[in-house]
Amino acid sequence: MNNFIKNLSFSSISLTLVLLIFFAGFFVGRENVVSKIPGGSLNKISSDSTDADFDPFWKVWNLLEEKYIPASSTQSVLDQEKVWGAISGLVGSYNDPYTTFLPPKENSDFETTIQGEFTGVGMEVGVNDEILTVVAPLKNTPAEKAGIKSGDKILAIDGFITRDFSIDEAVDLIRGESGTIVTLTVFREGIDNPFEIEIERQKINIPTIDTEIVEDVFVIALYNFSANSASDFRNALIEFIDSEKKKMILDLRGNPGGFLNAAVDISSWFLPAGKIVVTEDFGDGEQKYFRSKGYDIFNESLKMVILTDKGSASASEIVAGALHQHGIAKILGTNTFGKGSVQELVPITDDTSLKVTIARWLTPDGGSISDGGLSPDVLIDKVPEGIEIDLYDYQFNEAIQFLNTI
Repeated sequence: MNNFIKNLSFSSISLTLVLLIFFAGFFVGRENVVSKIPGGSLNKISSDSTDADFDPFWKVWNLLEEKYIPASSTQSVLDQEKVWGAISGLVGSYNDPYTTFLPPKENSDFETTIQGEFTGVGMEVGVNDEILTVVAPLKNTPAEKAGIKSGDKILAIDGFITRDFSIDEAVDLIRGESGTIVTLTVFREGIDNPFEIEIERQKINIPTIDTEIVEDVFVIALYNFSANSASDFRNALIEFIDSEKKKMILDLRGNPGGFLNAAVDISSWFLPAGKIVVTEDFGDGEQKYFRSKGYDIFNESLKMVILTDKGSASASEIVAGALHQHGIAKILGTNTFGKGSVQELVPITDDTSLKVTIARWLTPDGGSISDGGLSPDVLIDKVPEGIEIDLYDYQFNEAIQFLNTI
């Protein structure tokens, strides 16, 4: 085995994934799975145990019952629907785009998407500066082929202004039957005026990983952190060892994240056992540490660069932050997205759920991923004048040159 590989058998490594997972955001057409906790164990709070004045709520309820006349004779609002609307308003008052209430229809749609039965356009969206923003289009999907880019601001969906939309509401509008068209009104940095992009919805096949060798550098492009990513990455490392190369690029550009366990497992190939990969911070002094499993097969002869951009989010930021702060890799490219919160899915009734942010993710040095994301060692955010190449390829070429000079 190469002299930069420690004496360790791949076959002796267990890559078993447990069920704890990390919620990274929302794929339009496929949402990442969130962890579930049983209902019924929550502290009960009633109107007698809070200072909140519920009288205005009931006054409005009664006034609506007394005075409201539907605009259409066929229109009606059931009492239970009013309750769902009231809960949605309560959840919205927290001003967290990732904390949402799922009434029966939305809850059913969510359950369908996490089972993998979905159609959409193939991009992840989040909220940045209170604006619905594309985290990343997925490789070879309708969104990427239509020209959607990381960082695009979605101002309207089929003419509906998104300013006050939750992420779930936006996802629900963008998704639809395969073969139908959705029109997005987009604002992009560097372009003066918003413009429209039409995208045909299709069934989404999400890629995981690609490998190649460029100028004596082994390149692993990881597109998401799915349930299969850990084993796919292991196979890529076997290819790397067989290639007898000593330089590696881990390309996480446009990778919106996924399973926390996959991020920990992938980081563990480069870190000794016990090293912190990421910390779950509950904000009340309670913290939970996720540590390397200690596969740690590479020695100091390995030269490694991680490529990031504003489409690198959540699990991508966990891996990049861990390997960078433990001195394994340099980061090149642009700042990452800054998606550093984790959600749990709590059943409320048999057919409704609450998706609630329960913690923040911290890098090994204690920094919050949500506070602006990760900054690269070498910022590459534009192409110098006179060079006829797009930024994506320019960043890649610069990473190759960087590795060849260290």
